[in-house]
Amino acid sequence: MTPAASIRFDILTIFPGMFAGPLDQSILGRARQDGLIEVHLHDLRDWTHDRHRTVDDYPFGGGAGMVMKPEPIFEALEAIRPLAEPAPYVVYLSPQGRRLDRALVDELAAHPRLLLLCGRYEGVDERVLEHAVDLEVSVGDFVVSGGELPAMMLLDAVARRVPGVLGGEGSLAEESFEDGLLEYPQYTRPAVFRDWAVPDVLLSGHHAEVERWRRRERLLR
Repeated sequence: MTPAASIRFDILTIFPGMFAGPLDQSILGRARQDGLIEVHLHDLRDWTHDRHRTVDDYPFGGGAGMVMKPEPIFEALEAIRPLAEPAPYVVYLSPQGRRLDRALVDELAAHPRLLLLCGRYEGVDERVLEHAVDLEVSVGDFVVSGGELPAMMLLDAVARRVPGVLGGEGSLAEESFEDGLLEYPQYTRPAVFRDWAVPDVLLSGHHAEVERWRRRERLLR
């Protein structure tokens, strides 16, 4: 599946400030500066209509916790969709979603625009999932406080598939999970550290032998 030449991410959250640091640093920061990805943060509370800016309420039928209300979410999505073309592919970060793996990252990277919906509390009203979300995605079988951290992981993984973000095709081709394998062991100077030596083959200068060693190590891992 061919990655999009650039991707726009719209992120809908009640904690937009959580994204400020990660999005401004390192690879993501450079990708934004170079125009390879766009990231637009939207505060869900901007679509509430009470003085407390309420986004949650008690669940029907009782039970612990609170549920995110459908009204502000639908209003937000309807306001965000026409901000750019094409319409976004809407992803909700959820423990019950499809597991985020290399295949799914490639599928998402083919979309020129993604809208990431970050849940909180006990999740969102089921009508949001039924009528507004294209895909639910899980980053693993564990619980975190909200969808913001999983959204950052998804954004980072997808952004790395955009051509030019990593600076060279070689970096992408040799990453873990390429061809279903993990990356080979890496070493740097000094060649001997505390009596632990770098494998001789890496110091040999024989490129074909090095490539065979790396392939073998990937298979072992």
